[in-house]
Amino acid sequence: MSGLDPALLGLVALAVLVLVHVAAQGAAGLMAAGMGWSVGPRDVVADRGVLAGRLERALRNLLETAPAFAALAVVAHLAGRVGPLVGLGIGLWLGARAGYVVAYAVGCGWPRTALWHLAGAGLILMLIGVLSA
Repeated sequence: MSGLDPALLGLVALAVLVLVHVAAQGAAGLMAAGMGWSVGPRDVVADRGVLAGRLERALRNLLETAPAFAALAVVAHLAGRVGPLVGLGIGLWLGARAGYVVAYAVGCGWPRTALWHLAGAGLILMLIGVLSA
């Protein structure tokens, strides 16, 4: 992937992270509700289990901040402002978001919350890096 700066690599990593989230959440729901419900019309709400519920909430939470991450990464790339703060923010956001889904899935509340805050700090670093001249 030579030729891609950290902002573009971050966007690729975001896409992978979303795909992994969706696949994990779908697989957990399938295991809990069964193939019949999964391929059926889903007219009746099925009990998809604790794990699928956690993964669904983690995915929703990821999708709440993903647009901000994507916007900052695109602006950083287009404006040529992919400096140390932006690079650090990208790594921090991606690493914390990856850890967040694991912590959420296994039910570790305090680590999940700490990772959520670290991801937010990553976005703030990206913002500062983009806005600083």
